Amino acid sequence: MACGAVLQASANTAPRPHQRRTPARFDLSQLKRILVTGGAGFLGSHLCERLVSDGHDVICLDNFFTSQKSNVAHLLPRSNFELIRHDITLPCWLEVDEIYNLACPAAPGHYQYNPIKTMKTSVMGAINVLGMAKRCRAKVLQASTSEVYGDPEVHPQAESYRGSVNTLGPRACYDEGKRAAETLFMDYHRANRVNVRIVRIFNTYGPRMHPFDGRAVSNFIRQALRAEDITVFGDGSQTRSFCYRDDLVEAIIRTMNAPDTLIGPINIGNPGEFTIRELAELVIELTGSKSRIISRPLPQDDPRQRRPDIALARKHLDWEPKVSLREGLKETIDWFRSINMGHYRAPTPNY
Repeated sequence: MACGAVLQASANTAPRPHQRRTPARFDLSQLKRILVTGGAGFLGSHLCERLVSDGHDVICLDNFFTSQKSNVAHLLPRSNFELIRHDITLPCWLEVDEIYNLACPAAPGHYQYNPIKTMKTSVMGAINVLGMAKRCRAKVLQASTSEVYGDPEVHPQAESYRGSVNTLGPRACYDEGKRAAETLFMDYHRANRVNVRIVRIFNTYGPRMHPFDGRAVSNFIRQALRAEDITVFGDGSQTRSFCYRDDLVEAIIRTMNAPDTLIGPINIGNPGEFTIRELAELVIELTGSKSRIISRPLPQDDPRQRRPDIALARKHLDWEPKVSLREGLKETIDWFRSINMGHYRAPTPNY
């Protein structure tokens, strides 16, 4: 293993992964060495948690730009978990069977803070994980995004839609970076027979969202719990579809474990569609807050509507989300109440 600094709970007591005794309930033939880039982030940490609980040897790689070590601290004592501090824009040499590539700032305020770095993370990061997959003959999954559809001209968005992205706008570093990563995945597959998967993730929420990530769900909950004004961009009529984190992680794992003929891209998200104002009103109701809803100017290139067509996921993954927005928000609000927001800092000034 030759990259970054390995962080473990106790170097003296924690056994190395190859020394651990696998519980009898696991089938040894099915256990894998799995790398999760961006593994200390909101989604990455839940994915690591699930894979560790399934008995796999999991390597979490993260540079902690917008993520939290605390998201995976509870996994450090586990003998089948390792944490490496490393920037995926730099080469990394590991021996793995599977790679989940989740590394990239995902909130607009974060990815616009350093747009060149964001583009590098998507493009150079994809090149580095694909090179590793080619060398190891590993299966590799790209966490792409609904942002590849831009401000869509068709609704709902199916995988066949090629999108409407402003290549010169402030969101392009993320949108175009992810589109370029998809291109690289397909080219490595065609040219080098790398076993790839591509999922396009729509808005996702749940416990461990960073309170200052600038997303609508975390912003609204934080503001409501503090009885602050809830800020809605524009008139709040723009729509989004919100998928709870457990549903999302299940879909990602099913995609990785699907037959090799299922390359993707495949939409992963909740087809339930809500206006941003409806989301704000539901947060106020569930928190019992006295917050008022106020408006701010709509950011440039902010999509007017967003809803996934998940017909392919239903057909090929036998998957559809199970957690309603009301139920998922209750869980998320409970988590926000349980943390000390003073222990969190905004990763960038843009939130």
